[in-house]
Amino acid sequence: MWQLAFLCVIAALSVSWARPRLAPLSHEMVNFINKANSTWTAGHNFHNVDYSYVKRLCGTFLKGPKLPVMVQYADYIKLPASFDPREQWPNCPTLKEIRDQGSCGSCWAFGAAEAISDRVCIHSNGKVSLEISSQDLLTCCDRCGMGCNGGYPSAAWDFWTEKGLVTGGLYNSHIGCRPYTIEPCEHHVNGSRPPCSGEGGDTPNCDMSCESGYSPSYNEDKHFGKTSYSVPSNEKDIMKELYKNGPVEGAFTVYEDFLLYKSGVYQHVSGSAVGGHAIKILGWGEENGVPYWLAANSWNTDWGENVFLSILKGPSYFKILRGEDHCGIESEIVAGIPK
Repeated sequence: MWQLAFLCVIAALSVSWARPRLAPLSHEMVNFINKANSTWTAGHNFHNVDYSYVKRLCGTFLKGPKLPVMVQYADYIKLPASFDPREQWPNCPTLKEIRDQGSCGSCWAFGAAEAISDRVCIHSNGKVSLEISSQDLLTCCDRCGMGCNGGYPSAAWDFWTEKGLVTGGLYNSHIGCRPYTIEPCEHHVNGSRPPCSGEGGDTPNCDMSCESGYSPSYNEDKHFGKTSYSVPSNEKDIMKELYKNGPVEGAFTVYEDFLLYKSGVYQHVSGSAVGGHAIKILGWGEENGVPYWLAANSWNTDWGENVFLSILKGPSYFKILRGEDHCGIESEIVAGIPK
């Protein structure tokens, strides 16, 4: 018996030893992924940035407090083979907006503010179009976590229902009450933005006032959620939620190979875990027979499927394997309904 156990251990170790240990963001990892003939293509991202900076971008604490699970829909709802909310609700411009969290681990706040903005428009039948402030959520929700050093998506949606959130657009946009104040930076390529130097972990102050020249007042500009909830962790319930109410916030474990994503349906091939990351999940579809979730990232418009010929593609969008809870993507779905 012990001989059999010994052989099993040796076999397991040999598989581990055979798997190459590749440096993150390296040419070697890109080549390994592309030669693996997976469902996606890798390429070089994060030009001349330190790996510790990349880890800071993954600012979501996974497996945190849970909101009540909401089961809302009957089984008879007929779901299409693919779904894109940008086609379903064309009068809601925030569905097409990509934000940039800058050098701050604020993805937990961005995923929430983006999906809430979409839902306010969707549930008003396109009559109310506004940008919910990532800045207000990041800086004023003490119970959400540690600001630029990470937070909980569930707490973000709960904060929206209890305390409300003001409006606020992108950096230097002067749109809304509290636009984002952390400057976009060049995450991925040699470009026109300044280099990503990091915020040193500092979160901006919670200023309960609107920028000069904006009206109404801060308190009058608040928008509230009626309910916030977790979506059951199965494919069909998530699809029903997206189809009926619009985008949700999702969170998953980022591995080193995800940093190199360029196109296709992502699934983990190589590398260690980097951290938890929150994104906005919009819809679903299939590519070459592989089912995927369509998601929007907040690492500026240089990242992701930078192809403009198809509505299912675009800057900073990505696809990730659907139906297998890949990297935990189906286990941390949160949403809510506006008042």
